[in-house]
Parts: sequence; structure tokens; C-alpha cells
Amino acid sequence: MAMNRLKIALYLLLAVFSTLASAGHPSSLDHLLRQVEDAHKEDARIRREREQRFLSANENQKALLQELRVRVAAQRERGEQLRQQHADNEQALQELQEELNARSGNLGELFGTVRHSAGDLQALLRDSLVSAQYPERAEWLDILAKSKQLPNITELERFWLLLQQEIDQSGQVSRFTAQVTDTDGVTTPREVIRISVFTAIADGQYLHFRPDKNRFTVLSRQPGGQLQKLATSFASQTGGYAPMMIDPTRGGLLSMLTKTPTLPERVQQGGAIGYIILVIGLFGIVLVVLRLSALGRLAAKMKRQLQEPGKASADNPLGRVLLVAGDAGERDIDAIELLLDEAILRETPALLRGLGLLKLLAAVAPLLGLLGTVTGMILTFQSITLFGTGDPKLMAGGISQALVTTVLGLIVAIPLLFSHTLLASRSRTLIQILDEQSAGLIARQVRHHD
Repeated sequence: MAMNRLKIALYLLLAVFSTLASAGHPSSLDHLLRQVEDAHKEDARIRREREQRFLSANENQKALLQELRVRVAAQRERGEQLRQQHADNEQALQELQEELNARSGNLGELFGTVRHSAGDLQALLRDSLVSAQYPERAEWLDILAKSKQLPNITELERFWLLLQQEIDQSGQVSRFTAQVTDTDGVTTPREVIRISVFTAIADGQYLHFRPDKNRFTVLSRQPGGQLQKLATSFASQTGGYAPMMIDPTRGGLLSMLTKTPTLPERVQQGGAIGYIILVIGLFGIVLVVLRLSALGRLAAKMKRQLQEPGKASADNPLGRVLLVAGDAGERDIDAIELLLDEAILRETPALLRGLGLLKLLAAVAPLLGLLGTVTGMILTFQSITLFGTGDPKLMAGGISQALVTTVLGLIVAIPLLFSHTLLASRSRTLIQILDEQSAGLIARQVRHHD
């Protein structure tokens, strides 16, 4: 241990001597001692300065630590206050929510009804004719119907105004300019007359509203007859009241009405058999007209002959019968009677001419209608066999022929039967006149011979 201490002391002395040597070589031992003392003092000063800095830094750290502790305590106190404030706010919010629920009452249900009604009104306005005059008015209702928030008073007022507008426009007739697509596919701006929310016309033509494109299209086929006249007359009106057709289904009934077949189309549905029935009916009508005209002329001539029995004329059946009675002379009664019967028999075929043919036509027409019915049903069953019953339009042709031919046969047969009865009655009337005059002539001859 002593040796170690000695070595350490020697090392220290060597270090001091090396330091002193670097500072300058001492000139004497005193000089060396002073240098050592100065170095020792300098080291002591440096140590004191370091110690002072350390103590000063320690005090600063203690002050900073104290300050931080104060700040932490203040933050903890503030945190407690905030937690208490948050709890108080939660309590107050719950109380306010309960108060809101108590005051609102059935408003929640009312707002749900508003959303549901907004969806219904949107669908109504989108298909309404008024939307063509006021486009894009229904778009906002989609936002209201899908909103998750309660509607405010402004939105409720806007909803009410749209509903009120639709109600108000349903009782008005308006003229406005809109895009109209004609049957050729050309779209042009035209003046449209809207009658309430049911019917729209332009230039006397009925229109169909297309909500998806927000424009009108002219019906591919306009209703004829009185409906077309009403539209034309209404379009020319400038004021006052005028009759007009409205479609309460907003186009449904009008579209069905335009699809109703016309008379030529009905006849065409009957096919070849239908045309044959019509030809028979036309021929029968011509025959009836000719026979009625011929019998009318004969009846007029026989009437004049009755007024002048002494002047027999060969231009009418009665006159020819009278001429036969006059040529009989003084023959016996049986001979005269035979001659008169023969004369009446000669005149009878001319008076009954055409009745048999007319009766045949009246009987054939419904039979042809029945033939068309059977043919149409055969076509219908063939369609069912090939395509099934999924599409009724495939069976419509056969059913139409089956029904139309039956109707045509009855339409032709019924007037022909009446005409046959009329002609037969007039013919029998004229034949009866001949029989009466013949009996009168025989009676006069009997009195003459007596």
C-alpha cells in the first residue's frame, strides 16, 4: 500500500512538473514553489467556480421543479373542474332533451308523416302535367323525403307551397310553350293548352306527357269523331266556357281510346270471310233497292189502273189481267176463271222475283259468320299449341276473326231478313189486288149471264 501511494505521489509531481515545464522553466526552487502554489490556487478557484455554478444550477432546478409542481397542481385542479363541468353539462343536456321531447309531443310522428308525404307528392308531381309548365319542382322533395334531420319551418313552408300549387293548378286552364314531339319524331316548341291536370292539347291534337324526358308527344293516333272536334274547338277559344273532354286517369283512358280499332280495321280483322260476307250484304242491299223500286213503280201503275178500270193498259199486271178478261168475250164462267187464273200465274213470278235469292243470302250470311268463327278458333288453338298462353296478343288475331265474322254475318243477315219480309209483303199485296180484281170480274160475268 505504501509503495502504491509513493508511486501515485511521484506521478502527481511529474504531472505538476510537466505543467510547470509547459508554463516555463523555473529558475529556482522558490520559483518552482510559487508556481506550484499558483497552480494550486488556480485549481481551487476553478473548483469553486464549478461548485458555485453547480449550486446555482441546483437552485434553478429546484425552483423550476417547484414551479412545475405548482403548474401540475393547477392543471389537476382545472381538470377536476372540467370533469365536473362536463358532468353538469351532460345532466343539463339530458334535462333539455327530456324537456324537448315533452314539448315536441307528436312532432316526431308529424315529421315522419311529412317525409312519407313528401315521397308521395314527389311521385305525383313527377307525373303531373303541371310539371311540364314548372320543371324540376319535384327534385327538392327527394331531398326532403330522404333527409335524416328534422325539417325546419322553411322546408315545411316550401312543401306546403308545392302542394298548394298542385291543388290550385288542378282547377285552371293554362297556355304555355313546351317541347312537343310529333309523330315523325321531330321536337319543336309549341303552344300547349293544359286542361287542369288531366288533358293537354296542341294545335287541336291530344298530347301525352313524358315525365322521364319532361316533354309532350303527340298521340300516334288521335281519337276521331266528336272528341277531335272538341279539341279543335277548344283550342280556338279565347275566353269564356267551352266543352272539353278530360281524362281522369291522366292519359290512360285516352290511350286506350286511341287503340280502339276503327270500322275498316274491324272489317280487316275478319279476313277473307269477312269481305265475302260484306260482298253478299252489298249485293243483297242492291237487290232490295232494285226490287223495292220495281214494286213501287208497279204499285203506282196498278193504283192508276184501279182508278180507271175501263181503260186497261198492258204496262202493269192488273191491266194485262183486265185485257185477258176483255178478250174472253162471251165464254162461260169456268173458261173465264181459268183464263184469269192463268194470267195471274203469269204475273206472279215477276212480282216474287228476287225473294228466293234474298232469302238465300240472309241464310248464307250467318253461316259464313259461323265458318269464320270456326276458322278463327282453329287459328287461336294453333297459336296456343305453338307459343302457349303466355302472350295473349298471339291469340288476338284468331279471336278477332272468330268474333268479327260472326258479327258481320249477323249484321248482314238481320237487315236482309227484314227486307225479305218487306218485299214479300208488298208482293203479296199486289198479288192480292190481282186476285180481288179477278174475283170481281168473275162475279160481274156471273151477274151478266143471270
